[in-house]
Amino acid sequence: MKQARTSNLQQLRGPLLAHWQSLGERDRLVLRLAFTGLALLLVWLLALQPAMRVLRETPAQLDAAELSLQQMQRLALEANELRAVPAVSAEQSMQALQAASQYLGPQASLTIQADRAVLSFSGIAGAALQAWLIEVRSAARARPIQAQVQRGPKGYDGSITLDLAGAAR
Repeated sequence: MKQARTSNLQQLRGPLLAHWQSLGERDRLVLRLAFTGLALLLVWLLALQPAMRVLRETPAQLDAAELSLQQMQRLALEANELRAVPAVSAEQSMQALQAASQYLGPQASLTIQADRAVLSFSGIAGAALQAWLIEVRSAARARPIQAQVQRGPKGYDGSITLDLAGAAR
């Protein structure tokens, strides 16, 4: 197989060499320049351009990966801190939940059923609702498990269901 290929190349080489020699000096120069340009274009497209793209994109990818790593480390630290926080008693959890809910005023009502609590509200400001969620999460160790919230003309309307299993039973 290899000999057949070599033989075919030698058969083609003879006529091509004869044609090359029959060309004038000017034509040979033009062909050399064309082949050199084609070779340079192939080197650019196959080797240099992809390498330059990688060099150009790598710093941004490294920065994004570093930010992601920092965020993951921050979240891991927060998770470890939350695990280290001692559990509160069920009574303390209920008191904290009721106290936080009273700050929302008459627009909110809290219903407690076993290890679940449901806050129904109407016309609550976003900042007040956010502060309430932070308070019940940290003081009552309650986790929101379901929320149905809609933005209305006077604030937010809806309900939030909390899991009170974070308190010691």
